[in-house]
Amino acid sequence: MTAIPASIDAVVKMLTDQDYVSGRDLGTVVFLALKLGRPLFLEGEAGVGKTEIAKALASALGRRLIRLQCYEGLDAASAVCDWNFAAQMIAIRTAEAGGGADRDALRAELFTEDYLIERPLLAAMRPQPGGAPVLLIDELDRTDEPFEAFLLEALSDFQVTIPELGTIKAPEPPIVILTSNRTREVHDALKRRCLYHWVDYPSFEREMEIVHARAPEAAETLSREVVAFVQKLRTEDLFKKPGVAETIDWAKCLLALDVIALSPEVIADTLGAILKYQDDIQKIAGSPAKQILDEVRAELAEA
Repeated sequence: MTAIPASIDAVVKMLTDQDYVSGRDLGTVVFLALKLGRPLFLEGEAGVGKTEIAKALASALGRRLIRLQCYEGLDAASAVCDWNFAAQMIAIRTAEAGGGADRDALRAELFTEDYLIERPLLAAMRPQPGGAPVLLIDELDRTDEPFEAFLLEALSDFQVTIPELGTIKAPEPPIVILTSNRTREVHDALKRRCLYHWVDYPSFEREMEIVHARAPEAAETLSREVVAFVQKLRTEDLFKKPGVAETIDWAKCLLALDVIALSPEVIADTLGAILKYQDDIQKIAGSPAKQILDEVRAELAEA
């Protein structure tokens, strides 16, 4: 287990050591979340690196990463715990076969830790090797408002209540990271319990640093063309703009193809690495892609 960094610069360096390139603004809010023990709410477009922050923190601090992937219809049973009904039924049948089972004693035995199936929120409240875990509540905006209300207790007091067992409180609060792609607004009551940060698309210089960290084999010329092309794509009217994850994927795809410089033909063959909707691919493929590439090269030549 690694100690919590003592300064903002130490946080930025810690993330950089995990190949996560961050600015001082993000380093500041991460430092405050760690220092104050507050949940951190990260909002931004898909693919800008929100989830990776939790992974980098867990790896750097030597903590267990517990991920709750959110989806529509997520409820407490799926997030906190469930009962092993199959094992409970076997215990009931066994007791009945033995004859004369004490019903009250059997009922009490069935709802114990032995028959409990832990889900992410309950696991995050338990002591973990190496210290309190990093709890990633990913894509919270995919859930329903009732689940947000349920989270209020967990994020306010770092505890969950199981009707059959009572309240279970974390001996040491987990490091909580919540992410949202902002497909809908998250309620203010939940946001008030968190520190907030908007994770934006990076600048050209920062995205270059990210590509160097994640695809170090890429030549400088190719990296610059890739980053500039993707950044230019983000100014187009697309259904889904490419994120940083797509920039990295594209660079790795080009490396796998032994590409040393972009060309209209290479772009046409690999557009699926950066654009994920057919309408977007059809809109960019061909002449538009060549025009963007020409503009990119002209701007890079002037820089």
